[in-house]
Amino acid sequence: MSYTDILHNLKNKIYKPIYFLMGEETYYIDLITDYIINNVLTDAEKAFNQTIIYGKDSDVTNIIHAASRFPMMANNQVIVVKEAQNLKKIEDLVHYAEKPLKSTILVINYKYKTLDKRKKLYKVLKETGVIVEFKKKYENEIPAWIDSYIKNKNVKIEPSASILLAEYLGVQLSKISNEIDKLILTLPKDKNIITRELIEKNIGISKDYNVFELQKALGKKNILKSNRIINYFADNQKDHNITMIISLLHSYFVKVLNYHFIKDKSPRNVAAVLKINPYFISDYKVAANNYNINKLFKIISYFRIYDLKAKGVDNLNTNAGELLKELIYKILH
Repeated sequence: MSYTDILHNLKNKIYKPIYFLMGEETYYIDLITDYIINNVLTDAEKAFNQTIIYGKDSDVTNIIHAASRFPMMANNQVIVVKEAQNLKKIEDLVHYAEKPLKSTILVINYKYKTLDKRKKLYKVLKETGVIVEFKKKYENEIPAWIDSYIKNKNVKIEPSASILLAEYLGVQLSKISNEIDKLILTLPKDKNIITRELIEKNIGISKDYNVFELQKALGKKNILKSNRIINYFADNQKDHNITMIISLLHSYFVKVLNYHFIKDKSPRNVAAVLKINPYFISDYKVAANNYNINKLFKIISYFRIYDLKAKGVDNLNTNAGELLKELIYKILH
């Protein structure tokens, strides 16, 4: 089940006896858990029927005993186990999972880890409850996630602002959502659009030295500006993740390559095919004029090579800053 499926059922009071929420992406684990804590029981019912347990302070036997109790003056009891990844002998939970109490809603937060799918507990949980793994988003998925999150808040964002946030904030969804919520609070009453200027002012992203400006400079084959930006990145590596930069530039140059193959180059069709804001079409046209198809294939192959080097493959001691300089040189020459 997806996060939206689970939340949809919860809002319609369709409850499962066990929710085993696991994986590297903790944002959705926390959202589902918080929804259950805040909405399943009334305030009066919570006093006797809601229990928060921490894995480092408990064991599976105590959790089973708590889950096996019947609710008091309520239809359900809620047991939430946080930091369940610290529990020893988690597989022993299978004894309860085989026949869970229907009046209990047991929520297991198993963060940064996953159950072995070959084990009995995993198979039983698939039958009697909900078990779902939330994987970290890939870098190239973050701009679209940002757009979706902001849309759900009934706010708009400039396309370039979305790219800025993705490059600066990384892939941790809880961090991204917190920063966006702060930005929304700073919006003037008569405006509902997040701009680059608003981000630069409130988050501290440099106006001139960011991946969006690098993308534009590369598209125009502006060697001086491209080198100025990449040298800044190399001197401030903590704020400019090489993997994110490569991912965003890869996405950009793939679109430039696709631009070459579009027969109907009317603004509406180009925007639809490339899935970009019409505002940026001229940028892609300029880049396509500066890079022919053969060069673009080479550039895209460079991204694969340098992504691997950034992760230590065929690279003994070249740091991220030097790798970026090499990559940008090869793109431009």
